[in-house]
Amino acid sequence: MAIGFVRPARPDDAAEIARIQLATWRTAYRRMFPAHVLANLDEAYLGRGWAEAIENPPTERHRVLVAVEQGETASSTVGFAAFGPADEQALAPEEPPLPDTVAAITDLLVEPRWGRRGHGSRLLSAAVAHWRDDNFAYAVAWAYEQDKAMQKFLTSAGWEPDGAGRALDVDDMLVPQLRLHVAVSGE
Repeated sequence: MAIGFVRPARPDDAAEIARIQLATWRTAYRRMFPAHVLANLDEAYLGRGWAEAIENPPTERHRVLVAVEQGETASSTVGFAAFGPADEQALAPEEPPLPDTVAAITDLLVEPRWGRRGHGSRLLSAAVAHWRDDNFAYAVAWAYEQDKAMQKFLTSAGWEPDGAGRALDVDDMLVPQLRLHVAVSGE
């Protein structure tokens, strides 16, 4: 029987986080992005970015967490979440800055082969616990309009679209996103 848990990311997790990110994007987003864009993503580059995020977060309220599945003989890192105070990356075009009581998820991914085992829910629950500790009142997350799985996951946890939208320019192709939000209750 496997046991899942979440812990803070450590510097030696960076390469595995990058591998999970790349594997997940290439599976989940293969119909959203041009194949050559996904094929040209550099895992080592992503790993260096994750190492920096883990070792030198911009603030004490920025965090990277990993989901781990512990089996009888080995454990595997199967997903991760990154979040912090909402910054310009959390904004819709022309939107004024969000209050400092708003957290933003920048990434929440579980490698597809480990899906449907509660890892995403554990990551989200751990994030909410940190948001409460850090006195955030609300949280926001962007989801690709075509990523119905992420939208369903977040809405099943009480998130709702807040009406904000944007489109990312990916190799001269606009990929629309919608923003979801949730109140972070202390209860």
